[in-house]
Order: sequence, then structure tokens, then C-alpha cells
Amino acid sequence: MIARMCAALTGKLTIVLVSVLCLSGFSLATSPDNTHLPGAYFRLLEAGAAQVEARLNAEPSANLETLEALPGWSHFPYSILASAVLYSKRHTTNPRYHDPKMLDLTLRIGDFLASESEKGRYEPRLDSDWDTYMWLEAYRLLGPELGEDRKARWKREIEKIVIPLVPDTSERLDFPWYNSPYIGTSPNHYAQWASLLLLAGHVFGNQDWVKLGSRVLHRFAAEEQTTDGYWGEHSRAGPTTGYDYVTSTQVALYWEYTHDPAALQALRRSTDFHKYFTYPDGIPVEVINDRNRYWGVDAWGHFGFSNFPDGRRYAQFLTSFFDADNLTRMDPQWEHWGLTLDALGRLAQSALYYHEGRTEPIPQDQAHYSYQMSIPAGIRKTGPWVVALSGVLNTQSVFSQFYLDRQSSVSVFHEKYGLIISGANSKRQPELATFSEKIEGQIFHLPLSSRLQMSDKQDRLSLSYNTFFSDLYIPQPSEKQLRLRFVLTGRGTPAEEAKLNVQICLKAGETLETGGGKRIVLGTDRVELSPEDLRGEIRHHGWTLKMDPTARLVWPIYPFNPYMNKPEAKLDHAVGLLSVPLQVKRTKEDRFVRPGEQEILFTVTSD
Repeated sequence: MIARMCAALTGKLTIVLVSVLCLSGFSLATSPDNTHLPGAYFRLLEAGAAQVEARLNAEPSANLETLEALPGWSHFPYSILASAVLYSKRHTTNPRYHDPKMLDLTLRIGDFLASESEKGRYEPRLDSDWDTYMWLEAYRLLGPELGEDRKARWKREIEKIVIPLVPDTSERLDFPWYNSPYIGTSPNHYAQWASLLLLAGHVFGNQDWVKLGSRVLHRFAAEEQTTDGYWGEHSRAGPTTGYDYVTSTQVALYWEYTHDPAALQALRRSTDFHKYFTYPDGIPVEVINDRNRYWGVDAWGHFGFSNFPDGRRYAQFLTSFFDADNLTRMDPQWEHWGLTLDALGRLAQSALYYHEGRTEPIPQDQAHYSYQMSIPAGIRKTGPWVVALSGVLNTQSVFSQFYLDRQSSVSVFHEKYGLIISGANSKRQPELATFSEKIEGQIFHLPLSSRLQMSDKQDRLSLSYNTFFSDLYIPQPSEKQLRLRFVLTGRGTPAEEAKLNVQICLKAGETLETGGGKRIVLGTDRVELSPEDLRGEIRHHGWTLKMDPTARLVWPIYPFNPYMNKPEAKLDHAVGLLSVPLQVKRTKEDRFVRPGEQEILFTVTSD
């Protein structure tokens, strides 16, 4: 019922959008190079502003709740910065500079936000401080064009969000680390509070706010960031990749207003981290992430990367995936991502602060590259193949639903077929861990120790558990084929049961073929395939996977969603689970360590 209503509404909005584009004079700028920045930003902002105006015209009595109910429209206040930047930013590629229609749209959105705030419907929404940053930037950009009455009204409502942040920020200043176990919120939120205080202090002339925000952000830049270029959310042991963009954005804004050298150095490290750990389709690498199994192409903080030649190319690369004609987020396997309102606002922020200059190639432009962090995590691209490895160890966050267990170790991506083997982590799902062992009735699934050794000839990831350790060898792949070779060494008394588990990215609606001759169109029906069914082989989505003859396959497995605090309910993010039993046993010699007790081989072939 709801889906039909949304589809009908979308159809009506499309008609209205066409009318608005024609009647209001919207004509998207064209360029022979649709990826050049900042021109691509302005084209996206123009398209987004047109769709926002169409929606407001179609629903003149809408409130924030109804506007944000449609997919892609959460954080509606972000839209104010698109029209504000188009109006105020002079640039040869911005045809909307000082266009009165952009001024009118910005004022209309700002007055609407003020009205919703006065009615008590703005602040209770999740992350209203993030929205307030956008509103504050629009206030700053329009300045005297607001008029005294409107300025006073907007300022009063903006300060309702800013003022409560002062005690919340101050009381955490000298906590041991700006990580969740200490500060009671996520580091990205704390950095966001600080940057909003910094900007509000500049705009409203409050030096105490400027000092408070600057003190927090200097520490984020100078102390909190690891040498590998990320800000750990749960701990410094490993990254939370998606939210790291959020923290990096706040440090980038701090750099714009203070030119603190520590901030620029932090942005340099952040650029290196993100450019290496992004797949060729723009999606952040999942195996190193401890909060999210999946994440979209990111729109946050491009302007921070733009301080460097390779960072400008990275920003250009990310921006190329956004689709100006779609305001709903697309499936991650599609070529482009929808221009959601939160993305629109962040691209507007980057258009505002972008640093133009020459560009330099990034890893995604190269046929081959490899990168290893100081923690046991690394990535290698060889032709069409990208393999990411993680031996990151971290304590379990038992009570927080938002931190996943670091239980997965390998992901395999192909430039044509996307992610084939997922290394995404999970929670309360030891069956999705790379290895699990059952001892005295209890299941253990987190590695105790790890080591990553990378070389051009072969990469090796070693993981130790209670009753065995595994060496994963990945020799240099050919253009068509990649091999994963697990060598198991038994240690002490064998587990009652132990398994190697591999998460396979299967596509609902497509056919799965097995070496045993079965052909199955994947859907919601549970599929359990025995070793006899598989016969050591599956074919799907253009690739073939050959595996150990004892492997079993189950579909669909619904992974844990931290925001729902339970497994996913839809097939969009379901995976197939291949499980191979470990054959580790005591020998007659009763040796404590039993090298090479079992070898398990997976071979992925591109069709």
C-alpha cells in the first residue's frame, strides 16, 4: 500500500518537476567534461535545487515529517545549502550566481525551517545539529540579503541547537580518548558539535564558541587520528570507514577557518587512507569497517581532499558516481548513486570550499597497486581484481548495537562484477565469521592474533584461534582467475566443531548453477545445497567459484543491521554462506602443533 502511494507520488512529482523546469527557467548547464570540478558540483546542485522546488510547489502544506518520509529526502534542511551556494558562489561554471530564483528558494527553505523549529518539529529529529550546519552556512552566505527581521528569526532558531552543545562539548574536553567508550557518543558526532560551534562562533561573533570548537578539533587533528589516517570510533585499533568521512569533514572545515598545520597534515593522511580503501565503483572497502557492512559512494568532505592534487582527482572520482536525475539512493551494484538530499548538501559544502588546481592519478586509475597499513590490514589491485585483507583485532562491544565484531578477514572484488566475496563484519552471527570453533559447547569466532605479510608475489594473512591457526595465501592472480588458499595448522586439543565460512555476494532474481547440475533462481525461498549438490562449483552473475568438495551453501542469510538491532528483513543485503568443515584432529604421535593439517582452496574465475 505504502509502496503504491510512493510510486504514485513520485509520478506526480516527475510531472511537476518538468513543469517547474520549463516555467521557472531551469536549464542545466552542460559541459563537454561532466566530471570536472567544481563545475560538476554546480550541475548537481542545480538539478537538486530544481527537484526541491518542484516538491515544495507540489506539496505547499507539507511539514518536515512528510517531506522527509520519501526515500532520499531525509535531512531535508540540507537542501538549503544547494540554492545558497548557487546564488552566492561566483564561478565561471556556475550559471546561477546571483540568480534571484536561487535567493527566493533559499529564503523559502530557511523560513520553512524557522517555522518548523518554532513549532517544535525541528530539533527532536535525529542529527538536527547536522542540519543546522547547512542552515547556518546559508545564513552566513546570504548575510544582509536576509533583512534584519529574518536574520533575527533565523539566528534565534539556529542558536536553539547550538547553545546546548556548549556544556555537552565542554564536559568531554579532557576525556582520555575521543572514542565511544569514553565520550558516550560517536567521535564523528563530537567532531560535528565542535565544527558547528566553531562556525557559529565566527558567524555570531562568539569567541568562546570559536575557542571551544577549535580546541576539540585541534585534538582530533593532532592526537586522535592514527598514523594510518583514520579516526577510530570504537577504538584506535581499526577504522570505521564510512563515518570517518564525517570526522574528516569537520577537520577540513576547521582547516578552512584556522589554517592550523596539524589539520592539513591530518587531511593529508585522511586522503591517503580513503583513496586506497575505496573500490573502483566508489564504494568504501567493507572488510576493515567495524560499524557498517555496506556504505554508499560518499559525498562528505571532498573539499578536504581538494587541498592535494591526488585528493582533487579522488573527489572527481567520487563525484562522477552521483546521478543528477535521481533523488533516491540506488542499489550499490548500479553504476550511479542517486542524489539524495544529504548528498546534495555535502556536495554543496564542497562546492563552497573546493580548492582548484592540478590533479594527479589515484589508485583507481592504475592497473596495479597495493597498500598496507601499520595495523594488519591491506589491499591489492591486480588488473580487474581487488583483494582486501583484514587481521584487525578489537574488543567486542557487547552492549552497543552499533559496533560489529571484527570477525571477517577477506573480500574479493572484480571491476566488472563488483563484490564477489564479502568481508563485511557482523554481530551475534558467528556463522558469518571467517572461522568459528566450538569448545565445550561454546562458539568462538574472533581471532586471537594475526599477521599480514604482503609482497608482489604472494600475500599472506595469518589468523590464530584457540585450537588452530590459518594461513591464507593469495598468489598473484591472472587476468581471468584468482585463488584463495587456506592452510590450517592444528594446535592442542581439537575443537568439537570448526568451520571456515565465506560470504558470497549472490544476486536475488538471478540464476545460480551448481557443479551438480542444479539451476536455481534466487529469491526469498531458503536454499540449502549439500556437497553432492554443489560438486565443488557454482556459477553466478558472470563468475565461477570452485571450492572444497565438502562445502555447503545456504541462501539467503540476512546479516545484522546495527540501526535495526536485528538482522536485515529484505534481500537487498542478503548473502550466500559457503561453509567448509575443518578436519583438524589429534594424531597418534599426539603432537601439540600439527602443521599443514588441512588445505582449503577457492578459485574464482571471470567468465
